[in-house]
Amino acid sequence: THLSCMPILNDFTKSLAQFLDPAFWGVVVKALALTILLLLAVGIGAGALVNLLLPDVVTIPFFGEITIFDNLASIAAVGSIFLLSGFLMFPVAAVFVGLFLDQIANAVDARHYPDLPKVRSLSIDETLRDAARFAGVFLLVNGVALIIYLVSTLLAPVIFWLVNGYLIGREYFHQVACRRMEPGKAHALRQRYWFRVWAAGVLMAVPLSIPGINLIVPILGVATFTHQVQRLRQAHRFD
Repeated sequence: THLSCMPILNDFTKSLAQFLDPAFWGVVVKALALTILLLLAVGIGAGALVNLLLPDVVTIPFFGEITIFDNLASIAAVGSIFLLSGFLMFPVAAVFVGLFLDQIANAVDARHYPDLPKVRSLSIDETLRDAARFAGVFLLVNGVALIIYLVSTLLAPVIFWLVNGYLIGREYFHQVACRRMEPGKAHALRQRYWFRVWAAGVLMAVPLSIPGINLIVPILGVATFTHQVQRLRQAHRFD
């Protein structure tokens, strides 16, 4: 089959054009607020835990007693969490966006595919499980790939895009497809068009390199793959 990039770009531009849709912005605000609150809670909790475990006074040879050691350690712990938040922001936001996946996909359906039958609503358990699995796989794979990023230097961004493009394509395509298909059929459709799904995922992965912009990637990802799933379902029907 023809592997033109134009249909993928068309899916993406349609998603961008709909980005001001109130349904999209409602998810952006809720997911961003929950993400920030969770990271703040983790940072404050890490500082409190360090402060609880370390003694108030530490005696160091030649320096004597240091009474602010626990405070310094707490500040360092909180600072480390906030530094890591740049890496954690996307997977955490992706989990929360997963909770509102139907809201985004339904908005795309309402504007572009109003004649389609109603979808199978995903249960809270399914939504939480899929979102948590995606975040866990994302962190695990990128943690392992960090060594490759450091060694590959100039090629690191390209490798980052390719690896995360695969992850984003795999997870979002499957979640969106399962709204209208049985999981087995959704998996078969993704395997048949794996390169197109990967290419769409890479297009989503490029903005991950830009702090702040990476927070809207989950929203655009769900919208883009909603278009792609519908297009490939129609193409598969006649192949």
